[in-house]
Amino acid sequence: MNAGAAAGDEDGAADTTEDRLLGGRVLLRQPRKGLRAGLDAVLLAAAVPARPGERVLEAGCGSGAAFLCVAARVPGLAVLGVERDPGLAALAAANAAANGLARDAVALHAADVRDVALARALPPCDHAFANPPYWPGGSAPPDAARRGATHEAGAALADWARFLAAALRPRGSLSLILPAARLQAGVAALAAAGCGGVRLVPFWPRAGMPARRVLLQAKRGGRGPARVGPGVVLHEADGRFSAAAEAVLRGAAPLPEWA
Repeated sequence: MNAGAAAGDEDGAADTTEDRLLGGRVLLRQPRKGLRAGLDAVLLAAAVPARPGERVLEAGCGSGAAFLCVAARVPGLAVLGVERDPGLAALAAANAAANGLARDAVALHAADVRDVALARALPPCDHAFANPPYWPGGSAPPDAARRGATHEAGAALADWARFLAAALRPRGSLSLILPAARLQAGVAALAAAGCGGVRLVPFWPRAGMPARRVLLQAKRGGRGPARVGPGVVLHEADGRFSAAAEAVLRGAAPLPEWA
């Protein structure tokens, strides 16, 4: 999903590329190196059960890929984005304008997710979501931007869930996409943030293979047992995207909502 033409030097963006998501519906300028959007952002966006006129929040929004995909699928949203890197936050704002989102419909904040006071000060949101750094330690990538995107640096999964939940209305949805190995930690983080009724959506690389990514979705103040929703097989045996994956990644189809 990152194959795109390099941005030209004449517009001062030689260190970025210009890419397309959702079959061309979304224009995304993003850093040529370091933190770049991939399948996770598009799959996460497809899980957000937003409706026209609602307010959504993405934490760690980077250059805006996930919230842009949500806005492309659901018109009339109010969008909030929080990104620790001021340069990426500015890029996300520029991408929002390039995709036709009204200036007064998008607010970007250069802030850390450990600032729960900021989350509580935001207008109440109907849906909040993130693709957070997921590994607590180990051998980190040498590139600083990629290291910040994949390895927890100060903020743990519990901090991300707490920040997102603090901005939600009661019964608002909170969605996280994580490696399958972090499933237990993700469920615990949601519970600690007061979000329950967890739904799990697995993403299988190919039929018969273990899931490598999972989507966790819960509701603020939600109750009830955890459920496993319909999953998605991403690739056919020959490596092509499956029909279900194509519908989401290129056709802008949503994942099934809550039953």
